[in-house]
Amino acid sequence: MNQNVKIEYTKKFRKQYSRLSPKVRDQFKKRQRLWLSDPYNSQLHLHMLTGEYAGLYSINVTGDIRALYEKINDTYVIFGFIGIHSQLYG
Repeated sequence: MNQNVKIEYTKKFRKQYSRLSPKVRDQFKKRQRLWLSDPYNSQLHLHMLTGEYAGLYSINVTGDIRALYEKINDTYVIFGFIGIHSQLYG
């Protein structure tokens, strides 16, 4: 990735994000910056999902919080979900 990536957020993502603590929201911003500069950094645990979320990618925000996004192309992604692992994959 790079800094020129256009990022959008679904309504669902924005709603889930607004319910997170300020500390977790800040951590997401930090992880998103890391993802833009180094998407394969081991802290992110970036991987493509299967099953219900097939085609989406997951990054680690905190120990149990994940952010899921869809890569439309090399310069455009849409973040669709953010939440606790068990809520997303439960």
